[in-house]
Amino acid sequence: MTTTDTILPVDRTEDGITTLRLIPNPAKPRGGVVVLDAWLLDAIDATMIEIAEGPTPTGFVLASDSERVFVAGADLAEIDALDDDALLAYLEKGAAAYRRIAALACPTVAAINGATLGGGLEIAMHCDALVGTVVGTDDKPWRIGLPESGLGLCPGWGGTQMLPARIDPALAIEATASGRTFKANEAPEGLLDLVVPARDLRTAAYTWIREHAGAEQDRIAHAAPRSINDSNRESIATGLDAAAAAIDPDDAANAVFEAVRTGLSEGWESAIAAERRMLTGLRHTETARTRLEAFLSKA
Repeated sequence: MTTTDTILPVDRTEDGITTLRLIPNPAKPRGGVVVLDAWLLDAIDATMIEIAEGPTPTGFVLASDSERVFVAGADLAEIDALDDDALLAYLEKGAAAYRRIAALACPTVAAINGATLGGGLEIAMHCDALVGTVVGTDDKPWRIGLPESGLGLCPGWGGTQMLPARIDPALAIEATASGRTFKANEAPEGLLDLVVPARDLRTAAYTWIREHAGAEQDRIAHAAPRSINDSNRESIATGLDAAAAAIDPDDAANAVFEAVRTGLSEGWESAIAAERRMLTGLRHTETARTRLEAFLSKA
């Protein structure tokens, strides 16, 4: 295996499987934790362009060099410092970078080695499969999910559309609307396609790709990652009704419900545009301000 010199580290196997390794911002190392800040979004975008301009991959693996997490989520302090127009541009920057992953004409896998939260799960779900690591009996389970509503916000990179297409829709929408995340060893059926020991993670990702030729066809046909489409629209609509009846809605939950409704009626691009719009507005609510300030004071 050789390593090419790109903005982010890229490995390529002899049979053409390309691995992009996410790394912490060198200017903000954060103890080795990978966070989706503007620097990393730009680096992902530039590296994906370079991959697209090189030899066509036979498969693609999204991995993390962090020993502590896969991706901890977006940089909330950076986001909170932006005005509304700048935040919308920031969210579109991420969407454009992730779109390059979803556009790859080969099977794609996210190799998840630890906590995968918020934007971290959203970028992972742009891949065809999620392969995760087994939690040791003496280890604290890492968490996976979309916690944004717990801060009075909503996902901004397609989480409301992708999670209900991977797990039970009612559970997905209820969890997203309440901000509930899952322990890795209690992940809902369908969220992780395969779970393996940490030492086998990269090998398992390669094996999945080699055994699932053509896994990208549905993604390419819909011009979007696995999300709301004709094959699951009825079950997701039923799940939305169940989730809306199960929780006491607040502004964040209502935004999640609205995003799902938009996906059901208008499709992927309209839905993620709605997410961006609602996230930008939600951060000005009293609930979000109180929770964000408390969260950032502890960061």
